[in-house]
Amino acid sequence: MSNSIDQTLINDIKEILHQARSSVYQTINTTMTKAYWEIGRRIVEEEQNGKERAEYGKALIKNLASELTKEFGKGFSVANLKNMRQFYLTFSKGETVSSQFKLSYSHYIFLTRITNPDERSFYEIEAIENSWSLRELKRQFNTGLFERLSLSRNKAKVKELTDKGQIVEKVEDLIKDPYILEFVGLPEQKSYSESELEQRLIDKLEHFLLELGKGFTFVARQKRITIDEKHFRVDLVFYNRLLRCFIVIDLKIGELKHQDLGQMMMYVNYFDRVEKQEDENPTIGIILCKDKSKALVEMTLPKDSNQIYASKYLTVLPNKEEFQRLLESEDE
Repeated sequence: MSNSIDQTLINDIKEILHQARSSVYQTINTTMTKAYWEIGRRIVEEEQNGKERAEYGKALIKNLASELTKEFGKGFSVANLKNMRQFYLTFSKGETVSSQFKLSYSHYIFLTRITNPDERSFYEIEAIENSWSLRELKRQFNTGLFERLSLSRNKAKVKELTDKGQIVEKVEDLIKDPYILEFVGLPEQKSYSESELEQRLIDKLEHFLLELGKGFTFVARQKRITIDEKHFRVDLVFYNRLLRCFIVIDLKIGELKHQDLGQMMMYVNYFDRVEKQEDENPTIGIILCKDKSKALVEMTLPKDSNQIYASKYLTVLPNKEEFQRLLESEDE
């Protein structure tokens, strides 16, 4: 009998241990998050027990911080106890999704700083459903995902975002304008080519997939198509599992021209007639451009077109005020 250990057995046991450790970590994380919520609840109840004076509240938290630090060490400073108090105040309603504490405590502390309850609910649901790290949650908030998705929706659909998160049933549910590509690391003032932008997106494919949204899988770059012995190349090709269709993307570093829309119509028609299976849905084309004229897009495309979209992209994240103005201008 050989003394060598079967590699499959080793891999199986390693996987068992990795899963066990992950489960233990998750259990500990959930337990501690609930404990911090309970601490916040007790502080608030004590403050509300006929002793709502600000001086009493300050002294209460200061004394608690001192006593808890003596016995439990770091993690119970005045600032942290105030965070626990705010955690309870923000997520005190038992009917919210937060009552199950499916995110880390750090996630919830960040969420408490989002003052709009509808926006906060949206990011909480999306963070849970997409397993966002805290870093990714912050990025999605800083790039205004909620506002960008809200632009193309009526009031009822915006309410759906806050109650259920992003539901993808048709292509309009996925389209954003603008797309935020700050992760490519191309300064706004730098001169770069479309091929360089494409390469940066491929290098940061995981980030790009997160920005594109739910259900995207990468298919190809510079996909060659041949029509009447003439060759053309589509910059990027994806497939969306939720919509069950190809999504082709063309990159334009300047202002969108009507010829760009015509070219995209050709790409979409090609994929529909050559690549698409009978049980799949029509191909979607998205042109990412530096600038565009909304009137030009509407005049060039067929009326009520739902296969071709033109969206701006930004390679630098604007500050909140600039971003809000940008969103408002897109909504006009």
